[in-house]
This record gives sequence, C-alpha cells and structure tokens, in this order.
Amino acid sequence: MIILITGAAGPTGQAVARHFTENGHTVIGVDKDDVDLLDRAAVQELVASIDKEHGRLDGVVHLVGGWRGGKTFADTDLEDWNVLHDLLVRTLQHVSLAVEPLLRKSDNGRFVIVSAKAAERPSAGGACYAAAKAAAEAWTLSLADALKDTGSAATILVVKALLNEDMKAAKPDAKFAGFTHVDALAEAVAGLYERPAHEINGTRLDLTQ
Repeated sequence: MIILITGAAGPTGQAVARHFTENGHTVIGVDKDDVDLLDRAAVQELVASIDKEHGRLDGVVHLVGGWRGGKTFADTDLEDWNVLHDLLVRTLQHVSLAVEPLLRKSDNGRFVIVSAKAAERPSAGGACYAAAKAAAEAWTLSLADALKDTGSAATILVVKALLNEDMKAAKPDAKFAGFTHVDALAEAVAGLYERPAHEINGTRLDLTQ
C-alpha cells in the first residue's frame, strides 16, 4: 500500500511509519520541514505528485498536533486558539480536501486522525484545545460522509494521551494510567484495514478502553 503520514517526524509518526514499512508498504512521511501544510497549494502539489508517481493512495494518517492551555477558564489566552486552529484544524482541512478524490478511487483507503478524550470532556483550562479537537472530529466525520459509498473510510482514534519510550525513560516510575503507547496506536491504524470500510467509516474508536 501507499501510506501518507503527515506530522511524521514525531514519535507517533515514526511508530506508524515503522509498522507499515516493516510490513512491506510504502510510506511517504512529511513534516513541516518537507511541506507547509498551512499552504493549501503546496499540499495539493504534494498529493498530485503522489498520484503521478504511484497512481493511488491507500491511506492517510494525519498526526499534526499540539497542546496549549491554561489553569483556569478565565485565564484562557485566545492566541492559543489561533495556534491550535492552524495545527489541528487548518492542516486537516488542507490535507483531507487534497486526498479525498484519491480515497474515493481506492478500494480500501483509510483516513485517520488522532483525537483526545478532552474533546468529550473539556477541562476549564483546556477550552481552546478541546474546541479545536472537536472541530477536527466534526471535519473528519464530514469526510466520512463523503466516503460512505466508496471502499474507503475516515476514522477517529481517541486517546487520553500518547506514550513513547523517551517518556517512559524520563519517568521510569510513572504509571501513565490510561495513556496509549505509540506502538499500540500504530497497530490500531493497521487494524483498520482488516475491517470493512462501512464498519469503521465515521466512527470514533476509543483506545483508552
């Protein structure tokens, strides 16, 4: 398969890329140093180049993220909203709009974002983050509706937080209760290909349970 990973440089992107590569698939990993996902024309050019070289796209794992917040609702800095809107929503819009035609043509395409429990139960100080995550979920569900009569699916994977080996090494005694290891996330993404598109399209799969 041909898999595009956006936000590929971080621990999560590396884990997903490693999983697919080790299973014989072609991974195209991009990060902010490769293409500006806030530049819609640049994203469209990237996807066009993938289509030209490979003739298809079987999966998109959108991992661009970030967190900003405060301690209380009253001290919310709306500049955090501006930053998170670009990171969590605008990049998603540009990527999904560019790849949707290729996913519609695929027999078994998958589009995946990672959301957070915070979108369901926002904290007082996390209003900007939770709202941006909720917007990203709504956008992805709209993509799912566009794909409903195809062989492809758009799915939301929900975590409390992600865990990687560097975090464990830095705090060897920490429990990280409810965290999802990036390797488990990678396995969950790959597992979407083992289920019919209609079962997972437009669904939120909770990885904390």
